[in-house]
Amino acid sequence: MAGALTGRTAILTGAASGIGRAIALRFMNEGANVVAADLRDNPLEGGEPTQQKLAELGASFVWETADQASGEDAERLVSIAVERFGRLDIMVPNAAISDGCRLTETDPDSFDRILSVNLRGVYLFCKEAVKQMLLQEPLAGDEARGRIINISSQHGMVCSPSEFSYGISKAGVAYMTRQIAVDYAKDGIVCNAVSPGKVLTGRADGMVNLDYSTSRTPMPRLGRPEDIANAAVFLASAQASYMTGHNLMVDGGWMAY
Repeated sequence: MAGALTGRTAILTGAASGIGRAIALRFMNEGANVVAADLRDNPLEGGEPTQQKLAELGASFVWETADQASGEDAERLVSIAVERFGRLDIMVPNAAISDGCRLTETDPDSFDRILSVNLRGVYLFCKEAVKQMLLQEPLAGDEARGRIINISSQHGMVCSPSEFSYGISKAGVAYMTRQIAVDYAKDGIVCNAVSPGKVLTGRADGMVNLDYSTSRTPMPRLGRPEDIANAAVFLASAQASYMTGHNLMVDGGWMAY
C-alpha cells in the first residue's frame, strides 16, 4: 500500500505518544499531509518528539498544541488543514485518558473529564470534520468525500477491570461511529472505528496485567502501535471501499476467544 494516502490531508489528535504517534508517522510515510496535535510535546514512552520524527519525513505536516475536549480547537485544526493543504480527507480523533477506577472509586470530576476527552471530544472533532467534508468533492479514485477513523477499544465491547469511565467512553465511540456512518453514507462520508486490544506502548500503565493479557490473547504476542497504524492506513485509503460503520478489532483474536 505504498503511497496509499498520497494527496490526502489528515488531522490526528493524541499524536505525541503511542498509537497516535505511530499513526502520524505511518500516514506521512504513505504520502499524507498531516495536522498532528497533542497537549504535550514529549512522548510518554520517551524518545524523540513526534514532530521531530515527522520533520525527518518531509515538510507536509503541521504540529499544533490542542485539547480534544475543546470545540474551539476542533474548529481551529480543521481551519488549519484547509488553509494549509486545501481540504480535509481524514479525521482521527485518537486522544484518550483514563483513571483506573471502579464505580465507587470514581470521582465525578474525573468521570466528566474522561468523557469530555474520550467521547464529547470525539463528537466535537467528528462534527467539524463532517461540516468540512460536506463542502468538498471526492478525490480522483475515491468514492468518499472524507473518512473518519475513530479509536474505540476492545474495552468498549467487554469490561475492563477498574476502568469504569474509560470503558463507557469507548462504548460510546463505537455507537457514535455507527450513527455517523448511517447518517452521512449518502453524502459520501465514511466513518469506521479501530478497536485495539492490549497494545504495548511503553507507558507505565500499559505494563499492567501483562501475564493475564498474554494468556488471554490467542496470537503469540501482544499488540504494537504499528498494528493499529496499519489498520488506520487501510481505513483511510480508497482501498477500504463499501465499508462504513464498522468497528475493526485489532486485538490478536482476544474478542474471538
